[in-house]
Amino acid sequence: MQTLDPRLLATLEAVVRHGSFSAAARELGYSAPAVSQQVAELERRAGLRLLERRPVRVTPAGQVLLDAEQGVRSALAAASTELDAMRAGTSGRIRLGAFASAAGGLVPNALAQLHTAYPDVQVSLSQLEPEASHNRVKRGDMDLALTYDYDFIPLPPPRSLRRTLVAHDPVMAVLPAGHPLAGRQVIDLADLASETWIAAPEAALRLDLLAQMAKTSRFEARLEYEGDDFNTVLGFVAAGLCVAVLPRMALPRNMTEVVARPLANPELNRFIYTVRLDTRHAPEALLVLERMLADQARARPDAGHI
Repeated sequence: MQTLDPRLLATLEAVVRHGSFSAAARELGYSAPAVSQQVAELERRAGLRLLERRPVRVTPAGQVLLDAEQGVRSALAAASTELDAMRAGTSGRIRLGAFASAAGGLVPNALAQLHTAYPDVQVSLSQLEPEASHNRVKRGDMDLALTYDYDFIPLPPPRSLRRTLVAHDPVMAVLPAGHPLAGRQVIDLADLASETWIAAPEAALRLDLLAQMAKTSRFEARLEYEGDDFNTVLGFVAAGLCVAVLPRMALPRNMTEVVARPLANPELNRFIYTVRLDTRHAPEALLVLERMLADQARARPDAGHI
């Protein structure tokens, strides 16, 4: 096989990530025919078909090269991070990712503290779910992320990344204030099985998992919501249309129309992490921001300490 050009690998990665030659061309600043020619050249050098074209789908051979491209990109990003650290790392830019409730609940105070300590550091924030954050940190497109998983659906630690557990966020039963179970201090998950539920896979726990944990099949959705806004789910609960289970961090501090109660049988938790490239050195300001975010997570009165 002929020598592979890292630039051609980057073009292949962009096409697969976007699922489109034209979208990859816009990102890379090429014409669509140029992108097609680069992929064809890479296939010629590999001696194998790397993509199915309609629809765009990576072949097993293409996946081998995608994994290689990811390794090259991660290695270069790690080297860049370490060089930044050696240049002191007290200025410049930090690209931060955070899931929705952390973006509003943890990031603002941490950034205010960082600005006081390092006024020359600029921070950009992207709201992303964990898998997207992991991918962007590995590609070198993001410097630091706040991510999560649940005790009953753990995510394996991503390769080449340093993931640090900073707090746990209890999962709560959220009910209309007038609900018959609202007076309980703790609620068994099975006691909610026959309630009206909302199916909101991006903003609430999946009902099939709740049914599995409660050991009953009676979790049925009568409402559906496509989106990741916890406040929308809370609005449905407040209107008396449904119940839900949500992480405590996603709930406002002062609630009058809904009540949140700890779950039992089983008790559920969401675990919160900071994630960055696993390097020997990192810029000083990046490490400080990581500590500040962890402190914010641990300082919440409803968070469990690790």
